[in-house]
Amino acid sequence: MGLARNSYAPPPGGGRGGLQPADAELVTRLRALVKRHGGWGFWKYYYRLRKLRIVVNHKRLWRIYQLMRLQLGKRRKKKRLPERIKRPLEVPAQPNVCWSLDFMSDALTDGRRFRTLNVVEDWNREVLGIEVDFSLPATRVVALLTTLVSRHGSPARIRVDNGPELISQVLQTWCQGQGIDLHWIQPASPTQNAYIERFNGSFRRELLNAYLFTSLRQVREQCLSWQYDYNHLRPHEALNFLTPIEFRQAA
Repeated sequence: MGLARNSYAPPPGGGRGGLQPADAELVTRLRALVKRHGGWGFWKYYYRLRKLRIVVNHKRLWRIYQLMRLQLGKRRKKKRLPERIKRPLEVPAQPNVCWSLDFMSDALTDGRRFRTLNVVEDWNREVLGIEVDFSLPATRVVALLTTLVSRHGSPARIRVDNGPELISQVLQTWCQGQGIDLHWIQPASPTQNAYIERFNGSFRRELLNAYLFTSLRQVREQCLSWQYDYNHLRPHEALNFLTPIEFRQAA
């Protein structure tokens, strides 16, 4: 027909240039990496396979990569949430079994919105920390948790919702390094995080709704004062009317 041999293109996924039975293991490995790290490109996958001690020629991997249509421009992007498993909300028998974490927001008198990051110990309902700022990205979440771990030790589990900072790779990597199980509640299921939700109700009613704030400094000062009162002076019915600190000392 007058065409050069190198002008022929192999049919995708079949024929001499398609996926072969010998490619099956690489295809499986590559699919697993793509599922976990959907935003990576070819060379990241290649070097990750090398780190997993999978020896493969980069030209062969590129052929498989193309046949699987994994190029970023052709790949369908879909936002994925980590797996959610419903777990019963139990009362821990000792400290550092589970911490609960959540964000709240409010506004200064000039209209600028700020956020608070609240961390509660499920065992005795103690407020471990309240971080305040206009923006609290995942790096700030990790910074606060690092400080709290140095003070109280590592929890076995941290329970969170599905906010972008809380499903970030930054937080997941930090928890893996600490040996902490990061447990996401199921979407639209706040009752699965009832300890922090109940705390948030008190925090909103008694602090955020009760005061007008003109600066972040004022918010932080009020939060510290309120946190001390909550932990040291406020009796909790669930703790047989002991304060969280009294409960910790009695234990």
